Amino acid sequence: SYIALLAFVIIAALNQLGIQTASFIAVLGAAGLAVGLALQGSLGNFAAGVLMIIFKPFKVGDFIEGAGTAGTVEKIEIFTTQLKSPDNKTIIVPNAKMTGDNIVNYTMKGTRRVDFVFGISYGDDMVRAKSIIHSIVSADERIHKEPEPFIVIGNLGDSSVDITVRVWVNTPDYWAVYFDTTE
Repeated sequence: SYIALLAFVIIAALNQLGIQTASFIAVLGAAGLAVGLALQGSLGNFAAGVLMIIFKPFKVGDFIEGAGTAGTVEKIEIFTTQLKSPDNKTIIVPNAKMTGDNIVNYTMKGTRRVDFVFGISYGDDMVRAKSIIHSIVSADERIHKEPEPFIVIGNLGDSSVDITVRVWVNTPDYWAVYFDTTE
């Protein structure tokens, strides 16, 4: 603002002295346009950063997926968001890219549904298989009793009967329950 005002005062003074200022104004206009175009991406990132700070689609510590990448949010800055990937890489995403796509926040709700599909052969006892799975999920204290675990025959495949299982857990327990139950 100071520099723009100073340039305006100088041009006005030169104009009062009788010097042609049209070429100066044209040069300044072209320079202003060039600077505006150069800053277009930065201004987009700035605006997206302000919107993210106002609407808070995620916070530091949340595990999110956005802009084609996934990770735990480490920093939310005015131009970029810094994520840590599951394999400990630092990912810096421009805010305009982050807000220009879907954002999936896996942490916000506090609970998550774990989905399994277990295949058994056509010769196996389906009722017994469902009973065994029910006893396994009922014995795990990390699995919520409400909503009740969902255990059904989900598909009759070419070579197996697929049992679909859906249970609810606290978000931090998701992967441990997934791997332990699969085992």
